[in-house]
Parts: sequence; structure tokens; C-alpha cells
Amino acid sequence: MKIIVFGATGGVGQSVVKQAVERGFEVTAFVRTPAKLKVTHDNLTVVEGDAFNPGEVSAAIAGHDAAVSCLASNQGMNKSTDLQEMVKNITAGMQKYGVKRIVYTASAGIDKELPGISGKLMMRVLKNALIDHRAAVDIIEAHGLNYTIVRPMGLTNDSFTGEYRESLTAVPEKSKTIPRADVAHFILKTLIDAQYENTSIGIAT
Repeated sequence: MKIIVFGATGGVGQSVVKQAVERGFEVTAFVRTPAKLKVTHDNLTVVEGDAFNPGEVSAAIAGHDAAVSCLASNQGMNKSTDLQEMVKNITAGMQKYGVKRIVYTASAGIDKELPGISGKLMMRVLKNALIDHRAAVDIIEAHGLNYTIVRPMGLTNDSFTGEYRESLTAVPEKSKTIPRADVAHFILKTLIDAQYENTSIGIAT
């Protein structure tokens, strides 16, 4: 399978690229700053570009079987439409070149699904990022793509375990975090397992 990864220099993105090439995927890493990508492999092609540039995004998507988004906004906790704008470019490029499959890494909380007082507090803190993620997901769903929305709990830099829990309707109970490497593992799993098509999955250790 030939995939293109957006947000490939971030924590989850780098793990996706590394694990994917090691598992035999053909990978294109679409990056603004190639020097930030610490992965090298014969199965890896690096394309320098800006996800806010529709022409660059579209050209890079051509010829791939699937797209993976590990994008994040640069606006921190401030109001932002960054994710929406980048996803619009990705979905337009996918439609232009007939690419149907996309895995989008969002965040737990986009469906207001975090339970309890602590969950409500966290969703309040992350309000602007969650709104942007939710709008990006709405764009993906509106374009009739074959999607998987990944909703991880708090991301950590802990070592890969391969052991995590999944929830189709909410988030795994009594869970708060998940290593970025495990999120990457799940992303790749969804690309080869049809049960994850057109689903939104909460994941955590």
C-alpha cells in the first residue's frame, strides 16, 4: 500500500512514517521542513510542501492509495481554522485523483465524549482545538470518503507497547493517556483492516 502522511514531522507522524516503512508500506512524507524528519528508508519519499497550499497538496496526493493526517495547528489554545483549511486541501486533492481512503488523527473530546468533571474541564481547556478538529472531521465526512477518525486520549512519549483499548462510541473507561507510538500502530492497523472503515474510534492504554 502506498500512503501519504501529512504532519509527518510531529510526534505521531514520525512514528507513523517509521512504523509504516518498516512494515513494507510505500510512504510519502509531506513536510514543510524536511530536516525535521528523522526517518530514512528505501520505502520513504520526502516531499517538501505546505499543507496550506492546495496545489502542492493536490500534486503530492496523486498516485497514492490512502492519506494519513497527523496534522496539528500552530495556534496552540487560540481560536484557529488551520486544520479545516488544510483538510479542505487534502480532500480536494483526494477527489481530484480518486483517492478514497483517509485516516485522520483528531483528539478525544471532539464529540464531547470525555466523561466526568475532569473530562469537562479538559474539553474546556482544549475547546478551540476540538472545534477545529470537529470541523475538519465534518469536511471529511461530507466528501464521501472512506474514513477512519482516530480519537486518542492524552499523548505521551512513552515507549511503544502495542497494547491499547478501543471504543467505538466514546473513549475507553478509566483511561487518560496513550503513547504516540501506539497511536501510530493503530493508524496503520486501520489501513489494512476493513472493520475500521467509516468509523470514529477512541483509543487509550
